[in-house]
Amino acid sequence: MNRSLPVGLGARAYDVVVGEGLLDAAGRLIAPFQKRGRTAVISDESVWALHGARLTAALAAAGITALPVIVPPGEQSKSFEGLADVSDRLLALELDRGDLVTAFGGGVVGDLAGFAAAIYKRGIDFVQIPTTLLAQVDSSVGGKTAIDTPRGKNLVGAFHQPRLVLADLEVLSTLPAREMRAGYAEVIKYGLLGDFAFFEWLEVNGPAVLARDPDALAQAVARSIEMKAEIVAEDEREQGRRALLNLGHTFAHALEAETGYGEALRHGEAVGAGMALAFRFSAAQGLISSQDAARASAAIAAAGLPTRLDEIPGHPFDADRLVAHTAQDKKAEGGRLTFILARALGDAFVARDVDAAAVRAFLIAEGAVAS
Repeated sequence: MNRSLPVGLGARAYDVVVGEGLLDAAGRLIAPFQKRGRTAVISDESVWALHGARLTAALAAAGITALPVIVPPGEQSKSFEGLADVSDRLLALELDRGDLVTAFGGGVVGDLAGFAAAIYKRGIDFVQIPTTLLAQVDSSVGGKTAIDTPRGKNLVGAFHQPRLVLADLEVLSTLPAREMRAGYAEVIKYGLLGDFAFFEWLEVNGPAVLARDPDALAQAVARSIEMKAEIVAEDEREQGRRALLNLGHTFAHALEAETGYGEALRHGEAVGAGMALAFRFSAAQGLISSQDAARASAAIAAAGLPTRLDEIPGHPFDADRLVAHTAQDKKAEGGRLTFILARALGDAFVARDVDAAAVRAFLIAEGAVAS
């Protein structure tokens, strides 16, 4: 049974619909947001080859013409060059503010399409149809859109909320196992940051989620979205509690920058390692017990995700370079390092003014090298 989960943002509130068969119902569900019966569908080559014909037919059944804007798969499309290309192609389609952009793909497509929609003619409506587990539980919800730069990940972007999100669990059947594991990192993140009972549930049911058991998958996706929707409604622009959603991401973004944002390390894999590092750093700072840190790492590793630097291509990493990347993180303020750390399993908090020397020493203890 489909579930509709609200993101409460007043006049800009919207629903995230979770269930099966939503792709075939996309035209009917998107129609209320249409004015001229056409939508630019931004997707990548892989997703479009798998599901493009099905979405096009669903839209046509509701009288909506799909105008495909297809980009190469991979993080490299989330760039100034990629944004310029997509923006130019939207202009060539002569879209106006009464038209709609549909983001149809994983996190890269959602971020790129959402940012393009945010700046196209000073803002055009868009909807999200996320096709990866990571995008369904995280990046498609909350309105954060961005591109990467050589100086760091997601450093140029905008808050631009979608009008609707359709999370069709059926499309995950074509997702490679590696992508499922990468998305699962964002699922377990919700348990680790604020719901110990959910974390315990995942310790037992994680294998079923990864095996795409319908009931377990539906529960994991819905609970993740519920938690994110609650946090976003409270703190849309990441001035407070929403920063907790970046658990593990400060270390993760540094590792992604060092590995070139490519196939060597997927975002979810980096987040898995980053969360394990954040819990062990918390233990090193005396905030939590080493047993709790080990339990968090064990749950992450059980999903087939990396938890240590020597499990990541490019090891050994330069400790000073990793610390320098953390200083470029969006959460850093006034030159101070900001991390999401933990007091317990299910109890994360924003730690500001973290000592860079302590981070460097910790990374060296974890296997990074001093330059």
